Amino acid sequence: MPNFTKRAIKEAFWKLLNEQPLNQISVREIVEECGINRNSFYYHFQDIPSLIEEIVMDAANSLIQQYPSIETIDEGIEIAFRFTLENKKAVMHICNSVNRNIYEQYLMRICEYVVTTYFDTAFADAQIDEDDRKTIILFVKCELFGLCIHWINTGMSEKAGVKLNHLLSLCGGLIVEMVQKCQKTASGSQVSPG
Repeated sequence: MPNFTKRAIKEAFWKLLNEQPLNQISVREIVEECGINRNSFYYHFQDIPSLIEEIVMDAANSLIQQYPSIETIDEGIEIAFRFTLENKKAVMHICNSVNRNIYEQYLMRICEYVVTTYFDTAFADAQIDEDDRKTIILFVKCELFGLCIHWINTGMSEKAGVKLNHLLSLCGGLIVEMVQKCQKTASGSQVSPG
């Protein structure tokens, strides 16, 4: 029965978080929403921040499991943004709270997964040094994270998505160019994304 209770707590919290700011949600409201007592809440979670951390981690893990390979960086960005759009109010309530760092930590994890998976899929045959590979992934991951945070901070508008797509088209060959510069062999082989 604990798994059912834990799931009920998460669902009740997520529902409340989509309705009101985080600082207005109490443990009492959560337990009333799902029809349990306070002790049941504290059996599963230390406090509301630990609940936030687990639901954001669950969402990140779910996205990662759904996409074992990513063919294009555009697809990767769509994945990174999808969760945020589907839960816009809840994400804004977390980001406008003292617990923003929890969301940012898992957003960075999603960005790293997206970029690493894309890189390893699109450039599987590229002969580059492991340190160079890590450097490229770090650069692109931070770029993606920065774009996501900027988008969240500016209200997650639909127009921002259009601007993002334009930016991606402007930077389209940047990763290929970085890979080409890092290639160990001077064979002259061209690197192209998968």
